[in-house]
Amino acid sequence: MSTNLLDKINKGITPGQFIEGMTKNKEQFEQWKTAFAWNNEEDRQFFQALSKRDDLLCFILMADWCGDVVRNVPVIFNALEISNIPVEVLIIEEHMETMDQFLTLGGRSIPIVIFTNKKGAVLGQWGPRPQYVQEPMIAFKKANPDREAADYQTNLAETRKEIIRRYGEGTGYQADIITELRALLETI
Repeated sequence: MSTNLLDKINKGITPGQFIEGMTKNKEQFEQWKTAFAWNNEEDRQFFQALSKRDDLLCFILMADWCGDVVRNVPVIFNALEISNIPVEVLIIEEHMETMDQFLTLGGRSIPIVIFTNKKGAVLGQWGPRPQYVQEPMIAFKKANPDREAADYQTNLAETRKEIIRRYGEGTGYQADIITELRALLETI
């Protein structure tokens, strides 16, 4: 990846500032954050061991109105909290030029978690959803390229239902996020 976010260093807000400033979905966000539990000790130790590194930064493009942010970012905050990787939240509406560098399937989807080195060079990214949860959207985009098609909105509504179904009722999807973040960080 040749993208660089050097100009974004110290331009975001902290996770605590994000939570404090939430005007939508705050209670739900905090419930998912509190509900987080490590699926296994090995993963917890991996993220904790990252605290020995001082060469990484993390930026998260997000907003409090987004359902995927409400579900996924509490997991990410918990994992990165014990890693001591500095995290800066970039509110999408305030950082559209950055958002447009990290499109998903051609669209603006959040959250996007971006890891950089201290000079802002992008080393990897994750998001907006765990792969298993994202699969229906990938299939939808392939099968529905024409946004003006008569059945586009109906098919999109069905896709969103499937995404919600795949998230499930409980916190099981959180282990997928940890697995995917770990796999990404192991390559950096």
